Amino acid sequence: MTRIAIIGGHGKVAMELSRNLAADGQEVTSFIRNPDHAADVAASGATPAVLDVENSTTAQIAQALRNHDAVVWSAGAGGGSPERTYAVDRDAAIRSMDAAAEAGVGRYVMVSYFGAGPDHGVPADNGFYAYAEAKAAADAYLRGTGLDWTILGPGTLTDGPGNGMIDVDPADTSEGTDTARANVALVAAAVLGLPVTIGRTIEFRDGTLPLSAALQLDA
Repeated sequence: MTRIAIIGGHGKVAMELSRNLAADGQEVTSFIRNPDHAADVAASGATPAVLDVENSTTAQIAQALRNHDAVVWSAGAGGGSPERTYAVDRDAAIRSMDAAAEAGVGRYVMVSYFGAGPDHGVPADNGFYAYAEAKAAADAYLRGTGLDWTILGPGTLTDGPGNGMIDVDPADTSEGTDTARANVALVAAAVLGLPVTIGRTIEFRDGTLPLSAALQLDA
């Protein structure tokens, strides 16, 4: 990989991912909605570019993605109204997938969450319901595309240190699923260079295995 596009570039995971990729010599374009965030993004080593994906057409997103080798979706409405959650986390995400295909960018990494899917189990009267429904729809759509996709499902996000140690698809979650955002960024950077992760949904939390071992999934 040489040119990586990050959508949602001012988020905590995205900023950490930019730093990791830039340190590894990758060229990163971070797309942001608010131009006031450009200086922060530039300081992370990425090139900031303003793109309001919520209100952009597929063609506009495709134009922005051209000449990149991979896309990482790390955007989100961040709560608020269900309408905006669906508009960003479902509809804009799906447009970005179509745009990636239109732009000839085959590699697509989606940052989702642990437990996402049609059986998410979130009650309709819960404030998280719209997000759960939106992510389930976006993830399902991605799996049906011809893109070289990977879906990441980190657990409950924390600001703890990222040590590169994770557990993938843990069967026992009785002790929680805490996942440092820094570890999510490390995983996202790692899967971009691991063809074995293409076509995989990888749920994980902070754990005991180094990334190199944890991500060498059975084919």
